[in-house]
Amino acid sequence: MTEIASNSQTVPDQVKSSEADGVEEPEFKPLTADEAQAWRLKNPALMPWRIVALQAGVGGLMVLLTWLLTDERRLAASVAWGVVAVVIPAMVFVRALSRQMRIAQPKVALVGLFTWELVKIILTVALLLVAPKVVSDLSWLALVASFVVTIKVYWLAMALGWMQRKSKPTLY
Repeated sequence: MTEIASNSQTVPDQVKSSEADGVEEPEFKPLTADEAQAWRLKNPALMPWRIVALQAGVGGLMVLLTWLLTDERRLAASVAWGVVAVVIPAMVFVRALSRQMRIAQPKVALVGLFTWELVKIILTVALLLVAPKVVSDLSWLALVASFVVTIKVYWLAMALGWMQRKSKPTLY
């Protein structure tokens, strides 16, 4: 049998080396209670319900403006259904996600996250498919436009600083 020679040099326990980039990383050091509290104050938790509320508010504003500017009930109803097709699935997802955050097992939580994302997509598609039955004389252009604008509210939330973990919001 052939013996395999081992490298006689050992890496100290305090430093781990990454072979991929050659950078040495310090050993993981848990935070003290005071350090953890300071970190939590500096990095507040994200509030997904605020994003959903902003989506609903922007959607409501779009419905109101459509109704006031065009004076056509069918267009306002089409815009409203586009908003509903975004907000209702988002509410279901955020509610489920808030429950998933309590699960201590990461693999189970991740499977739950993907499952509820799939539920959100299926619910969105279902709401879009039933739109012609719910809204008489549906305007697909108004529905799709409001759907896209409502989904893109995430960008507005980010600009307002609602999606940042920093305590100070920025507009760039």
